[in-house]
Amino acid sequence: MGKTLSEIIISEHCKKDIRAGEIVLTPVDVCLLQDGTGPLAIRQFEKLGLKKLANPSRTVFFLDHASPSPRRELSNDHKFIREFVDKTGAQLSDIGGGISHQVINEYYVNPGDILIGADSHTCTGGALCAFSTGMGSSDVAVAMGLGKTWLRVPESFKVVVGGEFPLGVYAKDFILHFIGKIGADGATYKALEFCGETIDNMTMSQRLTLANMAVEAGAKVGLIASDKVTFNYLKQMERGNKYREIKPDKDAIYEKTFEVDVSKLEPQISLPHTVDNTRPLSQAKGIQIQQVFLGTCTNARLDDLKIFHEIVKGKKKNPGTRVIVTPASRKVYLDAMKSGYIKTFMEFGAEVLPSGCGPCVGVHGGVGADGDNILSTMNRNFRGRMGNPESNIYLASPAVCAATAIKGEIADPREFLSVRKTGSSKNSKKSSSRKKKK
Repeated sequence: MGKTLSEIIISEHCKKDIRAGEIVLTPVDVCLLQDGTGPLAIRQFEKLGLKKLANPSRTVFFLDHASPSPRRELSNDHKFIREFVDKTGAQLSDIGGGISHQVINEYYVNPGDILIGADSHTCTGGALCAFSTGMGSSDVAVAMGLGKTWLRVPESFKVVVGGEFPLGVYAKDFILHFIGKIGADGATYKALEFCGETIDNMTMSQRLTLANMAVEAGAKVGLIASDKVTFNYLKQMERGNKYREIKPDKDAIYEKTFEVDVSKLEPQISLPHTVDNTRPLSQAKGIQIQQVFLGTCTNARLDDLKIFHEIVKGKKKNPGTRVIVTPASRKVYLDAMKSGYIKTFMEFGAEVLPSGCGPCVGVHGGVGADGDNILSTMNRNFRGRMGNPESNIYLASPAVCAATAIKGEIADPREFLSVRKTGSSKNSKKSSSRKKKK
């Protein structure tokens, strides 16, 4: 009987045949901690009497939620983490280095790894075909010291995605649509396996968006088989030697199978205050927006900034709408500077912040006023998520955010993309090239 991606990866680590539903003790390859949960993990580590890290070179602390620190107590947390890193030899990504779920995949995660992190969006690493999942700080503290953790092997849902994205529709629109379809608890403690022609043709940036939001459907992990896209990404990150192909067996057993055709999908909006409260854009157009936020571990990679740039270039933001941009990492920030994107954003009227999570988690850098409507590329729109329970958060793609920033109300990006010459957009280019091949 064949295995799913989760069963293959966990079986390799346990060195025996493992099936969904089993509880296992498995080695861990990478541990991720950030400045919100890291201090608790360190205290638990010390409380347990642990002295050394099992793998210091792949235990990584990120100072990304308060980057730079806006308050005294957070600065003290940073000091506490830095002291622990100096003492144990762990790795540190300091302020401005970037969001943990971006940087960990840029430099540390490889196909077939098991990554656990004290943050729910650790599942982003599934785009590289690593079993990546969030856990509590105490669980991660134990793994830091012993190099292993226990978990229940999840059952898997197969998500087959077909069709070509229409103009102005992207991976973010698909995942919002899918979460709306199955619900915020529709995949609780399951492994989502994304596959199909549409997934095969996605960039790594788009795949990271899908894996990142798997947890918003309750999933334990969101996985994509490794392929040439994975190899090219690893090669770009100067670790092509870490690539290996991992695919599910043809006779793998799935609890459920979903089939989605994106060819007729329109841009999607997630309305307050739950991620699964999704609607087609046509049902949300015209809602006044006081703040647009392009950032987070979901949609702040170079591809996302490029989409936003192509729509706003040469234009000015709506005077009644604030626009905040945070590139996902220092690397993305530098690449965006070289590409001219940062200059365009500044000329457009946006405020570009250091790489980090501040606005997304409401720590600093973008807390809304009472009654404000905020349109964001982030992964969550819970009440109070951005620091004020009296403001409202809507979720959308970078393209919808760009169009909205221009008009000051939720707007359709196709109004701006359609005026470009045929074949000039990324979506159109792909469509044209495929037609020629046929």
